[in-house]
Amino acid sequence: MLEVRALTKHFGGLLANDGVDLNLAVGQVHVVIGPNGAGKSTLINILSGDLRPTAGSVRLDGRDITGLPADRVSRLGIGRSYQKTNIFQSFTVFENCRLAAQSRAPHPLRLFSRASGYAETNALAARAIEQAELQGREDRVASTLSHGEQRQLEIAMSLATAPKVLLLDEPLAGMGAEESQRMVALINKLKSDHAILLVEHDMDAVFAVADVLTVMVEGRVLATGSADQIRDNEEVQRAYLGTEQDDG
Repeated sequence: MLEVRALTKHFGGLLANDGVDLNLAVGQVHVVIGPNGAGKSTLINILSGDLRPTAGSVRLDGRDITGLPADRVSRLGIGRSYQKTNIFQSFTVFENCRLAAQSRAPHPLRLFSRASGYAETNALAARAIEQAELQGREDRVASTLSHGEQRQLEIAMSLATAPKVLLLDEPLAGMGAEESQRMVALINKLKSDHAILLVEHDMDAVFAVADVLTVMVEGRVLATGSADQIRDNEEVQRAYLGTEQDDG
């Protein structure tokens, strides 16, 4: 679904991404891990259109989307969440999702028409709320939700745009154990209909949810493989997961 080849990003003299290759497929959660400064957030920002790459290519379902702006990338089928929860705190859950769904309206919305009168956007919003497992909270003001529910709402807003690919940037940050378990279960459920790229620091969650793991260090891909392959990779152990086992 998403093919990334030799993706490179320079910020002046800083090389934030250095020839990154990735493949995302529907039915898989592809987790990217690495120490702070490894280039993970830069990668997501390029894939979502928030940054333009210096070199390399990004193809979505066979179409070259390299360097397209974020609004076009979103309309073509890439949704994302951010490290900091990005929702409208004073709106209800349904209003947040309906606003996201309106970006997919096939015709201009009339200035003096009521948003509640657009059946298609309402249906998209309702389906996204169900997919994100927020049923029963439609009329709750977003600011009154728990931290975990607010993260679910942000994912629901992405789902309301009918994405093919979901880019999730540390969705478990700040969560307790119970909320983390719910989020892991939600991500596992969503992969059946989406290609998912997940950046996450919670290693218990990473190994619970990852179908494919990519380790980045200093902007480069150090290794890609299954969870077991990454656990057993000595270079990864030295660079990120910890020191190698003592032979003595």
